[in-house]
Amino acid sequence: METYIIKNVEALWPKINTTYHFDSKVNKSMPCGALDDGAEYSIQFRMDDATAKALYTEMSKSYQANKKEKWAEKLDKSVLVKDDDGMYTYKANLKGAYSNNKTTRPLQVDAQGTKLPDDFLLTTGSTVNVAVTFNPYDFGGKQNVNLRLKAVQVVKYVPLEDRNPFDTVDGFTMEGDTNPFGKEETSAPVEEVVEEPKKVVKKSAPPATSSDDDLSAIIDDWDN
Repeated sequence: METYIIKNVEALWPKINTTYHFDSKVNKSMPCGALDDGAEYSIQFRMDDATAKALYTEMSKSYQANKKEKWAEKLDKSVLVKDDDGMYTYKANLKGAYSNNKTTRPLQVDAQGTKLPDDFLLTTGSTVNVAVTFNPYDFGGKQNVNLRLKAVQVVKYVPLEDRNPFDTVDGFTMEGDTNPFGKEETSAPVEEVVEEPKKVVKKSAPPATSSDDDLSAIIDDWDN
């Protein structure tokens, strides 16, 4: 299958470092073994109108090439979810195993194409390129095109931040200069000028300071 690359999209809830499945006990996705029920690698992504239209066009090509009898005449564009602000979201995934044979973890690389560690934890908000292949399918009488995740290139990484559960309250704060050693002088030494001895007057130290045409009929309704 030919690989298609979706460029410069926003990563949403990426789960690529290992397989995950939904755990009803804790009501959220949790890491799991590749052979566990529902195990998959996945990434949702957010894209602008132009990127979404290009993706829909390629998905439609694959849909038409693989359409079965009784399938809808064309792929419904609503499979791409549109936000109130005009952006679109979709998801790419890869099952942990097919026919009980484990799949290979999707490749993660940096902007220069260097492979990232297997345990690299991609974050929501990061800008990525997503490599996928198309897999048209029918489920319950509804057709769609699955994006099978192949690889992710991290274009801009948003560091994972520690979540502070507390509100601001009155009390202890870290303020002032707590360095007991002071600051070293970094300027060039000045030649000392020897003067006549003067009477020494003791003074208190000063305070310290702090510092495609063939599918035109399919996509004509994109803007409707």
